[in-house]
Amino acid sequence: MDIEKAVSRREEEEPIVQKPKLDKGKGKAHVFAPPMNYSRIMEKHKQEKVSMPGWKRGVAIFDFVLRLIAAITAMAAAAKMATTEETLPFFTQFLQFSADYTDLPTLSSFVVVNSIVGGYLTLSLPFSIVCILRPLAVPPRLFLILCDTAMMGLTMVAASASAAIVYLAHNGNSSSNWLPVCQQFGDFCQGTSGAVVASFIAAALLMVLVILSALALKRST
Repeated sequence: MDIEKAVSRREEEEPIVQKPKLDKGKGKAHVFAPPMNYSRIMEKHKQEKVSMPGWKRGVAIFDFVLRLIAAITAMAAAAKMATTEETLPFFTQFLQFSADYTDLPTLSSFVVVNSIVGGYLTLSLPFSIVCILRPLAVPPRLFLILCDTAMMGLTMVAASASAAIVYLAHNGNSSSNWLPVCQQFGDFCQGTSGAVVASFIAAALLMVLVILSALALKRST
């Protein structure tokens, strides 16, 4: 009786292990069936794989359009600033009053920077086309986001510095005896103001391009 109680107690303490059943005559174990929602999970995973390239291709197309608009805007800002000049009608053979962007180094730097940014955006269009054809490719997107960030910084610096000069030209500064010159050179100030606004628009478009590239890279990882 003591032996039977010890055996029964040992069986109760040992964990119950279910062994796979073997088919009679075949010697094969039963294979556990997949969960009931396995097919639904796999189908959802396939749909995500199919929809991701389409979403990325749409972002790449939008990137191409914005990049083209930003290139045109930056080059228009540089061309407007470079071609803006005005000469006052009252002058003599030996004395005349004129205003040109070369008179101020800040405006000259504005023309150079916006020309560089416009050229870069034009040369970056093939990389944007590569992103359209291969929406899952990471290297061209990474190259674009790095260069776009650098160009956005340059554009913001040039536009901000030129905006300060244009503001002084419109309002002047009594502390530094800077008189407002836009009362005499109205056309020149109007042209420079338009160029600065166009440069800020190009910088804003570059910022949107950086955000789009960051979202695309985040989806890739």
